[in-house]
Amino acid sequence: MRHNKKFNHLSRTASHRKAMLSNMACSLIKHKRITTTLAKAKALKKYVEPLITKSKNDTMNSRRVVFSYLQDKYAVTELFRDIREKVLDRPGGYTRIIKTGFRQSDGADMCFIELVDFDENMAKTKKKTTRTRRSKKSAAEAPVAEAAEAVEAPAAEVAEAPAAEEAKAE
Repeated sequence: MRHNKKFNHLSRTASHRKAMLSNMACSLIKHKRITTTLAKAKALKKYVEPLITKSKNDTMNSRRVVFSYLQDKYAVTELFRDIREKVLDRPGGYTRIIKTGFRQSDGADMCFIELVDFDENMAKTKKKTTRTRRSKKSAAEAPVAEAAEAVEAPAAEVAEAPAAEEAKAE
């Protein structure tokens, strides 16, 4: 029976799995988004989220604990400097998994995993508007009409100015 055996071994030995998850976590921290299979992404999520939580407390001990998992001082520095600032007020859920389809060669379910606070596409919602000929034409006519009125107005003021000066001189 498989009672309480929820850990996905990913068809690897313990040392291979540990090295693979460490490398994937470093890549995720450095690049903020990586593409992988769904099973690896789910395993990586369980691996990296406690490390991000540990980075909220910036002490020497927490840095050493995180370094023992990642084995990359640049990734640890990035985690404690840049990522820590973004996730400091977030209570959890630092990563997002988005499915992208199936791999062509073997049909594996592919996805990308990303850090939630670093996705510019999700942060900015860009509304796409369709433009028709009528809207483009009316938009082009409006500035031309305003420019024509602006040209006429200074000319009228210039004509009135000499007349006012002549009235004062007399």
